[in-house]
Amino acid sequence: MADNKAGLKQEQADIVANHLVYADAKGIHSHGAVRVDYYAERIAKGGINTDPNVTFEKTGPSSGIVQGDNGMGHYVALKGLDNAINLCKESGIAVVGVRKVSHTGTMAYYVQKAADENLIALSMCQSDPMVVPYGGAGNYFGTNPIGFAFPRENDVPVVFDMATTVQAWGKVLDARSKNRSIPDTWAVDAQGNPTTDPYKVSGLLPIAGPKGYGLMMMVDILSGMMLGLPFGKHVSSMYDDLSKGRDLGHLYILIDPTKFTDLTSFKQNVETMIDELHEMQPADGFDQVSIPSERSQKKYMKYMENGTPIEKNIYEYLISDTVHFDKYGGMNAFAEPEQ
Repeated sequence: MADNKAGLKQEQADIVANHLVYADAKGIHSHGAVRVDYYAERIAKGGINTDPNVTFEKTGPSSGIVQGDNGMGHYVALKGLDNAINLCKESGIAVVGVRKVSHTGTMAYYVQKAADENLIALSMCQSDPMVVPYGGAGNYFGTNPIGFAFPRENDVPVVFDMATTVQAWGKVLDARSKNRSIPDTWAVDAQGNPTTDPYKVSGLLPIAGPKGYGLMMMVDILSGMMLGLPFGKHVSSMYDDLSKGRDLGHLYILIDPTKFTDLTSFKQNVETMIDELHEMQPADGFDQVSIPSERSQKKYMKYMENGTPIEKNIYEYLISDTVHFDKYGGMNAFAEPEQ
């Protein structure tokens, strides 16, 4: 199969492209086309294996491990999801770890695919140590995102996707690409003070203080330590040495609701819950109580019909002959020169 310009085989390139389009169309621009330059540079420098030996080992009746061989994250993670779905349909529940993988994008993409198969899905993964733990003054954990989704009766699944920080690092990256400031609740500078300058971010803040801190620890243990991978401050940096694989971990926990209840009844109860939430009296400044992913799904439908807007500089790069700008190697977790 022919390779594309950045060096991926076409099958892998198509999977990555579908993922990035999904992210941008959902309004998750931090995980969309803004990432192409970085991916292309890492591929060019050898830090992503373009011909990985991806294998699956069933380790129990409901468990398994995918060895990713540091292949393209979206491609390997999707292989992991396919195995998790098959295993869940066999046994009613599946816990599948994906070992040694590169950046895998937005969790929403994967859990929605599982929910499309009438499964309840939970997914999580590691990321760079760029978060100040509650009560600390230095970085230890990553943004360590969590995705959750469940099926509906006559609509797309409900999807919940969050970083365990106030905002994901990708949101800071998105602010940089748009030359915009960030809220002072997202991050701190090198002196530990709140900052609105996306270029002065030295550490991100966990959601709800100790609660977010606890969640990011949970994610790191389940998707990293439990899979025998580096954890906490030992997780590789996205921008440090682009010639090496990142050895990240990604975890799926899938549940077949029919093993616990009637599927029709389950979906009807989901619709009742959503109707009751929609019928609630909204607070001042709100038109309606929305459910997770409701606004992003409306945006997705609009963009799929009319086209998805992206920043002009990103668009011009995508249509140019430039493969990458050689700007990320040797940088710290915040894409800045190492001090």
